[in-house]
Amino acid sequence: MSKNKTDMEIPKATRKEIAKVAKPKRVPTLDLANIRYLDPKVDLIFRRIFGEHPDLLINFLNAVMPLPADRMIIEIEYLPSELMPATPLKKYSIVDVRCKDNHHRQFIIEMQVYWNSDFYNRIVFNAGKAYVKQIDKGDDYHLLQPVYTLALINQNFIESKNFYHHYQIINRLDPAEIIPGLEFVLIELTNKFKPDTITALIGNAQRRKMRKMMVLWLRFLKETNEKMSELPALLQKNKHIRKAAELCERAAYTPDELLAYEASKEQIRLEKAFREGTRRDALAEGEVIGLEKGKAIGKAEGLEKGEAIGLEKGEAIGLEKGEAIGLEKGEAIGLEKGEAIGLEKGKAIGLEESEAKISKIYKIAITNAYKAGHSIGDISIIMGLPQEEIIKILQNEESSPKRDRGLLKNPVRD
Repeated sequence: MSKNKTDMEIPKATRKEIAKVAKPKRVPTLDLANIRYLDPKVDLIFRRIFGEHPDLLINFLNAVMPLPADRMIIEIEYLPSELMPATPLKKYSIVDVRCKDNHHRQFIIEMQVYWNSDFYNRIVFNAGKAYVKQIDKGDDYHLLQPVYTLALINQNFIESKNFYHHYQIINRLDPAEIIPGLEFVLIELTNKFKPDTITALIGNAQRRKMRKMMVLWLRFLKETNEKMSELPALLQKNKHIRKAAELCERAAYTPDELLAYEASKEQIRLEKAFREGTRRDALAEGEVIGLEKGKAIGKAEGLEKGEAIGLEKGEAIGLEKGEAIGLEKGEAIGLEKGEAIGLEKGKAIGLEESEAKISKIYKIAITNAYKAGHSIGDISIIMGLPQEEIIKILQNEESSPKRDRGLLKNPVRD
């Protein structure tokens, strides 16, 4: 099949990633036979540890959550998970466990492998939904109990030296004034986390003990993976961490569960590759567009400022000498400043146009995938968009006078 103009508009890296997701092949990525520990951040293992062993979840929450010393969690009741992502790819990179404690407080514990732009909106929405569902119409508001969200993120998501982020609804003029109900704790499981950076979180004697436990839990989640052959001695000494590590051992899982684990890792890898490929294409195109427009703007503004500076200095020295000296110095100063101003404006324009280009690339990729015979369902999985959005894009392409007619005779082809 020959490449038409539309095909050529899709960046090479993006086309490769689309092809990988559209026609998945089961290629083993792990030598499971020689692995002792599995990664606790993967959905199957995370749920096995915290979703099936309440003693571990209680110890973990008491260690990492900012709970008053006199209201620590004693027992919990698991609640049904309602936060499953709508797109199949994301269901591997977002894992959640929900529970209610002896004080009727609700906890949403979420493990997110990759950060995305809708993260804040999603956690606020899910916490708000859990808060509202506590009472029925006509019930008294005093029956509402706090909802805590704990999100563990496997990436740096904010420009801050802190790895632990605690959010509440407060009065910005007087932070001591707090509206109770919703609290959010976001923890970055990255190189920001170091045992000595947790000192500021330590309070009274009981909290100090739990903060030491926080160090052990976060080290366990951050360091345990397929490359680890032995549990570090400090972690081995704690019975809760030791039990959690045993639940990570490959020998504790059936062959089918190991295949599911490997599939989860592969889907996460594909999602990461697709995200990075799209971002690289956008940045590359933005840089080219920005430099070209920046040079043009810089040259124009440089000449304009050069003339102004040259004329101003020329009047002081004399019209005849001023023209020669002013123009010469004006061009040098003007071009230098103009290039800096032009590059800055050019980058902004280039990034804006690159974002529009990404949207165009996604529409082209969707149209080409459909023309190539892929179903709406497959395209929805590839692009991480609902089927209704895919159909809408294809219908818009159908109505465009620049497109071939008859693209979407049958809107659902599964």
